[in-house]
Amino acid sequence: MHATIPALPDGIHYILKSGIQLGESTGNLDGMLNRMEGTMLAAGMAVLIKLGFGFLINPGLSESQAKKAQRFFENNFVIKDPNVPGGIRYYQGKILIRTRKPQDDMNVLIKFCPDPKALFIQTPFGKQLNPVAIVATEALSEAHAEQIERDPNKVDLVIRFKDTQAILGLAERPDADVVQLLLENLVQITGNFGHMFKFGAIGKNVQMVMKDFL
Repeated sequence: MHATIPALPDGIHYILKSGIQLGESTGNLDGMLNRMEGTMLAAGMAVLIKLGFGFLINPGLSESQAKKAQRFFENNFVIKDPNVPGGIRYYQGKILIRTRKPQDDMNVLIKFCPDPKALFIQTPFGKQLNPVAIVATEALSEAHAEQIERDPNKVDLVIRFKDTQAILGLAERPDADVVQLLLENLVQITGNFGHMFKFGAIGKNVQMVMKDFL
């Protein structure tokens, strides 16, 4: 079932805002917020989202943080399914973030657990989560994004912001909430209801975990 929903679940908002905040705290955003070019923003967002999830699952964390990271992974990406070998599969949602202005050329594709075989790696300390395999991100051209959006096999959810300023506003307006975004008509969601709520739930969990790091 697909529909257009003029709403942004809290969790999705937090994923984007947490990624931007992490980028600011680590210096990875230096200068980027002053550049309005959509392609630059898309490339930066792709890096920040991957950086954020990799940071949360980083095996170099303290023991207590590593345990939280493991729980975060299990709670958000592990799905028990008796119909698959081993009884476990992983959440593999595909999310496309765009703006309503084609001239922005601001398109980011997010894929969760794109290669389940790469999720774990062998280390001197045993089998551990691979922080770079949790999420894959890619900045796309406008033409490529249009092609992907039309193919239900390549994307499950499309988050379309009004423009690049609406995205950058998540960092420039840290106190802005979802209600404000709705009232200002800054975002719209199109896609599968199940993935919408799943992505929102992951985002809320990101928010809770990020409080320990930011």
